[in-house]
Amino acid sequence: MTEKEKAKSMRIAKYDAYKYILVYPEYEPGIAIVRLNRPEIHNALSLALMEELGDALINLDKDPDVKSVIVTGNDKAFSVGADLKEVSVSKTIDLLIIDQFSIWDEMGRFKKPLIAAVSGWVVGGGCELAMLCDMVVASDTAQFGQPEIKRGIGSGAGGTQRLPRAVGKAKAMETILTGDYIDAEYAFQIGLINRVYPVDQYLEGALKIARKISELPPLAVRLAKESVNKAFNSTLSDGLTFERKNYYLTFSTEDQKEGIRAFLEKRKPNYTGH
Repeated sequence: MTEKEKAKSMRIAKYDAYKYILVYPEYEPGIAIVRLNRPEIHNALSLALMEELGDALINLDKDPDVKSVIVTGNDKAFSVGADLKEVSVSKTIDLLIIDQFSIWDEMGRFKKPLIAAVSGWVVGGGCELAMLCDMVVASDTAQFGQPEIKRGIGSGAGGTQRLPRAVGKAKAMETILTGDYIDAEYAFQIGLINRVYPVDQYLEGALKIARKISELPPLAVRLAKESVNKAFNSTLSDGLTFERKNYYLTFSTEDQKEGIRAFLEKRKPNYTGH
């Protein structure tokens, strides 16, 4: 076994030690699945679960065989958000010291495509986690929302920032200030999610997208994701400069040369990630 194979084997073995998530690093060629696994409380996001999720994504980001990752829950709930039993005993200074949202910041720097496959409850931190992903595929039973205001608290993992960027100020204000839920069809209409499927097909719907991505040159995919994300965090001028830099970078890759050769030779390209 080579050193590379040993390192990968150690990473995969580590996934088996997780208590609150299930990780399938080779669910299909190029595709990993991470499943939130606290079904008894609808996948409430405890600090321990988030630490495991962050750790898993760090390892999957390093794995060259993984082209994209799907984060999912179960048919009844993607996640109901924060574990309120855990939150109820927290004090301001405790939250500052724990710095729980640093995990979310780390996940936001995940370099590969991240797809949320959601069903049932997708609320509070669950909705924020879905929005943290690059794409969201939902079952027709999914219910989205930021109900924190009904508990006397606010969003802490991006709800008030990502939701307006996804659906616009007016719809975000209504959802956040009322705490009401919206169904999958309406979420699709306002641009919060990418696709809606029957409950027995939503994971397969996410896999269809992931399969398409797995056939594309990984470096070009990574740079394209960076460029799109830049559009949400900069002016148009800065975004265009960033996009052009990434465009130039693709010309230094073997995959760019292979992609053009394959097109001209009318054959399927063989991308290597270099």
